[in-house]
Order: sequence, then C-alpha cells, then structure tokens
Amino acid sequence: MRRLYDWVIRLAGHPRAIPAMGAVAFAESSFFPIPPDVMLVPMILANRQKAFRIALVCTVCSVLGGLLGYAIGYYFFETIGDWVVRTYGLQSGLEKFRDEFARYGTWVILVKGLTPIPYKLVTIASGAAHFDLFTFVWASIVTRGARFFLVAALLWKFGEPIRAFIEKRLTLVMWLFLIALVGGFVAVKFLFS
Repeated sequence: MRRLYDWVIRLAGHPRAIPAMGAVAFAESSFFPIPPDVMLVPMILANRQKAFRIALVCTVCSVLGGLLGYAIGYYFFETIGDWVVRTYGLQSGLEKFRDEFARYGTWVILVKGLTPIPYKLVTIASGAAHFDLFTFVWASIVTRGARFFLVAALLWKFGEPIRAFIEKRLTLVMWLFLIALVGGFVAVKFLFS
C-alpha cells in the first residue's frame, strides 16, 4: 500500500497529471467505474496552491463527460446505455431513477450527484428519461462543482493534517475508499430495486 500511495503522490505532481485527472473525470461520468477523487485528492495534497484549479478542471470534465452519458441514455440507450447499466448491475436502479425523474426532476441530479451513487447512472438515466438538457447541465455544474470544490477547499485549508492522517492510517483510508466505491454500486442495486 505504501509504495502504491507514494507512487500516486509522485504522479500527482507530474505536468500531465491534471489532463489525466480530467480524462478520468470525463470517463467516470459516463462509463468508467473509478471516480476522479482517486486522482483529485493526491493531486491537491501534492500541490495545495492549485487546489481550486484542479477542482475546476475536474468539474468541467465531469460535466462534459455527463453530457456524453446523457447522450448515451438519450440516443443509444438500447445499445451502449444498456451495456453500461448491465455491466455494473444497475438495471433496477435505472428504472427507479426514471420514476424519480418523473416526480422530482432536478432534485434527483442535485442530490445523487453528491452521493457515492455512480454518477454515470444519473447521466444515462437523465438522457433515457429525456430530461431537459439545460436543467441537466446547470444541475450537474452545481452538484459536481460542490463536490469537487468542497474537497479542494478542505484539502487546501487542512491539507497537512489530512495528509498526515492518510499517511499514518493508509490501510484504513484505502479500505474506507473501497467500501465507499463498492457501497455506491450496492446502494443502487438494493435501495433502488
């Protein structure tokens, strides 16, 4: 674990780290399983002066990737969208999301975008439900921006104590991250079935 952590911290300072994190944020919003936080947190810890720039890139790329997810749901749900949903075992969650969109619309995007529930499900479901694109975009900017800028602000302000905590309890932090990641998929499967 320690070597992996040290390697990630070293990579976080690489000149191409921000574009790589942007690519992960983009892909995660439509089909990729790993959230950009895996790169966002170490990058900010490695260079706290760039915390808000990193959060901005993460937000913009996540919203752009969300548009791809929306397009997959809107235009290609029967092929690509269905494949993504089935790959992650989110079929029952998608049906529940469609029902929630009919009732709560914007609130679904605002609330679900902040939770560990996979954002790709929100984007694909929004497209499949033919949710208003303008509302989808502004709600995605708000929810994804709030998530990434909150992380950036906390790490910018309390970076050294957080870094010390992570480094001292690396195994615990990694397990908690994995539990949250898997928990998001499990929550969709069981809470929305």
